[in-house]
Amino acid sequence: MKGSRALTIVIKLGTSSICDERTHEPLISNLSLIVETCVRLRRDGHRVILVSSGAIGIGLRRLDIEHKPKQLSAKQAIAAVGQCRLIALWDELFKQLRQPVAQILLTRNDIADRTQYLNAVNTFDELLHMGVIPIVNENDTLAVSEIKFGDNDTLSAITAGMVHADYLFLMTDVDCLYTNNPRTHSDAKPILVVEDISALNVDVSTAGSSVGTGGMATKLIAARLATSAGVTTIITRSSTPSNIFHIVKYIQSTQLTPQTTPGTTTPSSNPISTDDPIATSSIIAATKLHTPRLGTPSILSQPHAASLAFSKEIFVCPLHTRFLPQGRAIRDRHFWILHGLKPHGTVYIDEGAYRALTRHDKAGLLPVGVVAVEGIFAQQEPVKLVIARKGAAPDQWESIGAEVGRALVNYSSAEIVRIKGKKSSEIAQILGYADTEYVAHRDNTAFFPEQTKSGTDLKSLVATAEEAEAAIEAAMRLES
Repeated sequence: MKGSRALTIVIKLGTSSICDERTHEPLISNLSLIVETCVRLRRDGHRVILVSSGAIGIGLRRLDIEHKPKQLSAKQAIAAVGQCRLIALWDELFKQLRQPVAQILLTRNDIADRTQYLNAVNTFDELLHMGVIPIVNENDTLAVSEIKFGDNDTLSAITAGMVHADYLFLMTDVDCLYTNNPRTHSDAKPILVVEDISALNVDVSTAGSSVGTGGMATKLIAARLATSAGVTTIITRSSTPSNIFHIVKYIQSTQLTPQTTPGTTTPSSNPISTDDPIATSSIIAATKLHTPRLGTPSILSQPHAASLAFSKEIFVCPLHTRFLPQGRAIRDRHFWILHGLKPHGTVYIDEGAYRALTRHDKAGLLPVGVVAVEGIFAQQEPVKLVIARKGAAPDQWESIGAEVGRALVNYSSAEIVRIKGKKSSEIAQILGYADTEYVAHRDNTAFFPEQTKSGTDLKSLVATAEEAEAAIEAAMRLES
């Protein structure tokens, strides 16, 4: 669209979006719509990456196997067959629109080494520069639990962080995130915008499909990961993939629209065209002002609340949940330390060490700040960092929370056990040598964004969701 900048967009598709859960036949019509959407985004100047599940599902169909086996080697063999067919299917569909694609298969081992991680980033950049759409999947044929990302939601979030994406679309079988499971609770309310994922208190117990590995819970984990890297993350329905195009267009329109003064409205400069493939009657309308947000007590508290009155000049957008990126994006080396490496152990630190490590002019982790060690690990291996405080008895420490960060350590677990709580000047005397005064250098430590300690109730959330429904109904009345 004119006047808007080119975006990097990562689209994640689950197995249920690619093949039928029961027959395992590929959903050709849905795949074709996805291809058309990706190509349309490319022709608008955007850079597109597709993260595609489905190797095992397609493999089951190819081999006429009814149920996914439990044995790891059998699943890996089926994935080997299915991945070949899956990429061939994608290539054939994209070929109809003369769009080149590339296959990238990853495991966590492939990015655990810093050089390999940078090589992967450079490959993505070069492919996108060439106008190619990379199609990413986990290398299920080789991956075991120790080196798996776990699910393609997580893989898509890591991919989005690697390429500094603007948007990550997590396609699923519902329109958006709800306060409860909409299939079983008729009073479930839609959540449109989430500013703080840690404030969510919703039912995400529903698992993924029988041929997939994900569910809504894994999408929230992926959203937390991606937003920490500065990536706006969106959950929307996979059966209408052209929603992606409309959502991107809507967000860009709101960003390009000048701020209005109270009591005034500004018509859309880029209304939905009449030749749009999705009928406007099937699209949920939203105002051009503030979408209801989780964490905002009321939409009416916004500075230009007076301009909430609806007019016919509204932006049109499909229903979706948007997770806003966090203030300070975790990028590059720190992102790799937090999400590219699998920790081999845990180092417990006191609160003073945590404050020193997270201040603006942060220091490295000194042995005096270490209170305990868990696990066996060697030098330059990744570990979890967890805060501990003194217990009731002398020399007793208790963990006071979840993992706060990760680090690459300069000493092995056995060495850190010997020097913990000591001054750096004592390291050489205790170990017989001192490679460095730090247990972990500041450039090799990274911390997760601080989260709200507990979820809030949904009273304010439901209020804003009800306002959203009123907006939807008003917009539909205007259309009719």
